[in-house]
Amino acid sequence: MDGIVTMRVSSLGLLGLGVGLGTFLLASVPVPEAPRLGHRGAARQRAMEEGGLFAVVEPIVRWVAGLVALLPIHRLREQQEKELVQTDYCLGLTPDEYSALSLLSALLSGATVAGLAYLAGSSPLLGMAGAALGLLLPKLQIQEIIRRRARVISRALPHAIEIAAMCMGAGMDFPGALRLLSQGKGKNDVLAREFSLILEELDLGHTRREALLSFAGRVPTQAVRDFVNAVVQAEQKGNPLAKVLQIQGRMLNQRRSVAAEEAAARAGVLLVGPLMLLVGCIMLLLMGPFLVKGVGF
Repeated sequence: MDGIVTMRVSSLGLLGLGVGLGTFLLASVPVPEAPRLGHRGAARQRAMEEGGLFAVVEPIVRWVAGLVALLPIHRLREQQEKELVQTDYCLGLTPDEYSALSLLSALLSGATVAGLAYLAGSSPLLGMAGAALGLLLPKLQIQEIIRRRARVISRALPHAIEIAAMCMGAGMDFPGALRLLSQGKGKNDVLAREFSLILEELDLGHTRREALLSFAGRVPTQAVRDFVNAVVQAEQKGNPLAKVLQIQGRMLNQRRSVAAEEAAARAGVLLVGPLMLLVGCIMLLLMGPFLVKGVGF
């Protein structure tokens, strides 16, 4: 009997020691400071000033990011940094905070689904599916932001290129035309932001080729790549840039028209299925009473 009591006391002691050691290790993890410099710091400041859910959980996200920073996931950090750059530093997140946000989302989603499944009498293992969905949710949101920015820029770029060509034809240089376009408001805010980033890199001493290639890296679309390649090749070969931009703008407009026609043609094909279902429902409504009387119900 005494031996059993001793074993229980020892087990409780070891459990308490483990909990205390784990608490000490977690408390000793350095919490990284919030980004304050550059475009990332400006994005973080805007996110905190706007408030919302992220402003509430931001300290927790940074604490979990301190734990994630201990993991050797260099390739994942590089991929996440690339995605964050393409979103123009969404919420001012760092790669480790991006991973921390995914982990917190997985934990919250898994616990919520498991709790609901337990109350409904289902298996709490459904929480694993909820955790997997929560883990992917921040990445899906980041990808949606990237697609939305790319779509807006691709639509606004042909018109902006034509304006730049007209400005350069009137005697303005290429940076001056971009500076004029960077002052745009309304729907072209995203594109104006990208033009201002190009000008900032030029002011910092980067070559025009480097600044334009950075633009293509931030917005990975075919329209942006064609624009960047045209400007870089014109600079290398000494072709008149105003004429090249005029041709490029016309070509992008034609490509956009072709894409719109193809989308309209696909829409007609995609409507065939819903129309067939609608016709079937109408026929069922019309013929249903006769069928019911015929079979004697």
